[in-house]
Amino acid sequence: MRIYISVDMEGVTGLVDVDDVQPGGRDYERGRLMMAQDVNAAIRGAVAAGATEITVNDAHGPMRNLLSESLHPAARLIRGKPKQMGMLEGLAPEHDAVICVGYHSRAGALGVLSHSFMGHEIEDMWLDGRPVGEIGLAHATAAASGVPVAVLTGDDCACAEMTEWDASVTTVAVKYARDRFTADLRPSEEARGEIEKAVAASLSKPPKAPVVAAVPSTLTVRWQSASVASTLLGIPGVTSADTRTAQAQGTVPNLYRLFGVWMRVAASLTNQPPYC
Repeated sequence: MRIYISVDMEGVTGLVDVDDVQPGGRDYERGRLMMAQDVNAAIRGAVAAGATEITVNDAHGPMRNLLSESLHPAARLIRGKPKQMGMLEGLAPEHDAVICVGYHSRAGALGVLSHSFMGHEIEDMWLDGRPVGEIGLAHATAAASGVPVAVLTGDDCACAEMTEWDASVTTVAVKYARDRFTADLRPSEEARGEIEKAVAASLSKPPKAPVVAAVPSTLTVRWQSASVASTLLGIPGVTSADTRTAQAQGTVPNLYRLFGVWMRVAASLTNQPPYC
């Protein structure tokens, strides 16, 4: 059984603030250790369920948060950037299941460290008219690749967002949002024990490969800056819905990769802090 784990940071046990998750923050070094401990709990669960190959993708920010020496020896680590598929780099149809660790809710939700990919530079996103953030887009891309999402961990808002997108996915709430930078935290050992248990139970009967209709999808992104939307029109296939909204059609994996290009364009045009 081949398992793919995508690890973000905002939804990790115990973390609530920018200083916990951004390099240079006063608690970042502690945060990256907490990140490793959550993913190691997921790896232990996968091993217990019989996983023979585990790939972990560091999916947060600079994508250099996890230290290889801090990772469970049963897993291989994809670290660094750029990555053509970003948070899903290395995911292949041969994988049996995806586990999303440390994920967070989309922009506009009152979840811990909520945003969609780029802080407040991205105001809203839709996939085929459905509001989407990192959770929904990762799920849709995995599904279109023929790989089911089995487990997601994060705060209660992230878990609710995943359940709204696909109720068959097992979720583990490691904290409960009180506000965007405030949470009621589960004890660390309790949360990680729950992650390990949920992954082992979910993978003991691997979810069925999703059936996805072979029709083009539409990804729509509303940016804070009209300059970003205008510049993206120089990319073939990109159209505008209004002065701040860009969209494109294609298969979901191709849209996911294209969106990564959009973010690199946006980053070159703006200098916005990640959470404000």
